[in-house]
Amino acid sequence: EVQLVESGGGLVQAGGSLRLSCAASGFTFDDYVIGWFRQAPGKEREGISCISSSDGSTDYADSVKGRFTISSSNAKNTLYLQMNSLKPEDTAGYYCAADIDYGLALEEDWYDYWGQGTQVTVSS
Repeated sequence: EVQLVESGGGLVQAGGSLRLSCAASGFTFDDYVIGWFRQAPGKEREGISCISSSDGSTDYADSVKGRFTISSSNAKNTLYLQMNSLKPEDTAGYYCAADIDYGLALEEDWYDYWGQGTQVTVSS
């Protein structure tokens, strides 16, 4: 059974940093593309970053480019999202998602497997 479990969310002041983790189990991490998505109240889910576990290639949404860094540890089957220079508009539930690596994608329809999410709140 594929499982994705996010952690690391919390409350932080604007300008601060957080690192999210996504622990994966039930599949071979090396063969998958893993993504981070977020959803704020009343807004659509937004794909913000993804990484190919096979070759390490990455993609970022413009809204987080230069502030967030995605990485993965294939040995630990864990995905990370380092978030720096956080802004109040980054406040959202953050979700990791995974699917077979057919290429990088920031569209939620691309992914079949989802975690339950972790809340990030950035105060001004």
